[in-house]
Amino acid sequence: MAIATMTTPLPISFFPFLLLIPAICFTICDANSNLLCIPSEREALLKFKNHLIDPSNRLSSWVEGGDCCKWIGVVCHNLTGHVHQLHLAAPLSPYEQSALGGKINPSLLELNHLSTLDLSNNNFSSIHIPKFFGLLESLTYLNLSRAQFQGAIPHNLGNLSKLQYLDLRGNDLKSKSLHWVSGLSSLQYLDLSYANLSKATDWLQVTFKHPSLLELHLSACVLEDDPYLISVNSSKSLAVLDLSWNSLSSVPKSMFSLHGLVSIDLIFNSLDGPIPDYFGNISFLEVLDLHQNSLNSSIPNSLYSLNHLRFLHLSSNKIKQDISEILQSLSRCCLGSLESLNMADNQLSGHLTYQLGQFKNLSYLSLAQNNISGPIPSSIGELSSLKYFDVSENQLNGTFPLCFGQLESLVTLDFGYNLLEGVVIETHFSKLTRLTTLKASHNRLRFEPNSSWIPPFQCQIIELGHWHLGSKFPLWLKFQKELSSLDISHVGISDVMPTWFVNLPT
Repeated sequence: MAIATMTTPLPISFFPFLLLIPAICFTICDANSNLLCIPSEREALLKFKNHLIDPSNRLSSWVEGGDCCKWIGVVCHNLTGHVHQLHLAAPLSPYEQSALGGKINPSLLELNHLSTLDLSNNNFSSIHIPKFFGLLESLTYLNLSRAQFQGAIPHNLGNLSKLQYLDLRGNDLKSKSLHWVSGLSSLQYLDLSYANLSKATDWLQVTFKHPSLLELHLSACVLEDDPYLISVNSSKSLAVLDLSWNSLSSVPKSMFSLHGLVSIDLIFNSLDGPIPDYFGNISFLEVLDLHQNSLNSSIPNSLYSLNHLRFLHLSSNKIKQDISEILQSLSRCCLGSLESLNMADNQLSGHLTYQLGQFKNLSYLSLAQNNISGPIPSSIGELSSLKYFDVSENQLNGTFPLCFGQLESLVTLDFGYNLLEGVVIETHFSKLTRLTTLKASHNRLRFEPNSSWIPPFQCQIIELGHWHLGSKFPLWLKFQKELSSLDISHVGISDVMPTWFVNLPT
């Protein structure tokens, strides 16, 4: 996939419906410049505005007698002049104080041609989702995410047979049943994340067999294992499935009959035991994220049949396996497709192998907090797409490979808490122009570059504790203008602290 910190790149969304949303400003300002709105619809919008709380006066253009087709957030149909869309989402910036609040007037029902309603990121904390929304028969897009609605989800939303996109995530909602979703016969995208569905025991039966659903997000919905283990005639359309941050102790077996799945997110559940073999049956799978569970044993061979795999995240589990076996097996199935591999915080052992350099599209690699030993292979220098590399807290030894200096795309480099030793020279960093994070504390490395050396990077974080940096404060740090964190403890400095060091922006 949602998505987590950098240890878990968010899974990609495959839902195409968003492409139907126009560029709002251009549509409002240009396409309707010669269009006068329908008077009855203008009055309906003014009634709607009068019941809202608008602290930043966002709706100042909504005035009596004005052309509502030119009002902020209003989109009229180019041919008929009917109000077609309302885009009233509040900006997400923490510095913005422009959230709408108050009550939602039923005058919206007078907008008979309204197809899009977006009230996301506003502040309706004292009210429930209005039941009359279920009467807006023309709606194809409804976004109420993070608008602080509360209470039960009105079941008559299931009357919206034309609705294709429904996003209710991030509210304080609950539902005892999802049977109403069955009535949304055109639905392609559904997000109920953070709604309490602990009593909705039909969630799996309803959603997994929905005929048109492409993307389903039920993150943090207090879901537990299906107590009935009912066989479901599974959907052939579902491509993206997010069941993260729930209380599932096993993977729902019905999932393995969803052969069209492209992305599966099961992070932060209670999955235990071995990784199910059945994942290998989902032949077009591109994203598999199972991190922060209690999965043990080794990766099943069936997983190595996933030829389209792009993201494999299994961090923070209890997987015991030789890393060389994993890399060799992955090189046989997804050498050209794998972009992100995260197996940090497991019980991996063994050595990194030359195959690592063959994953040409690999941009993210984290193997931190394992028991991997041996040297870092020089083939790492062939990973031209690599942006994030973390092998910290292992038992790697040998020297720091000179080839790291060729990784022009590298943003984060973390190999701290290992046993690397030897001399680091300027060439190690020669082309790292994009580097923002360098974490390498607790190794046995020596770095004393020429006093005139100017680093090619501007780092925000530098951690070189326990290196040998010489007795003087490293002059090259003088050129780091974006530092927020610096660790050069126990590096042998015995100099008087210079003025330029005091002025570093840490």
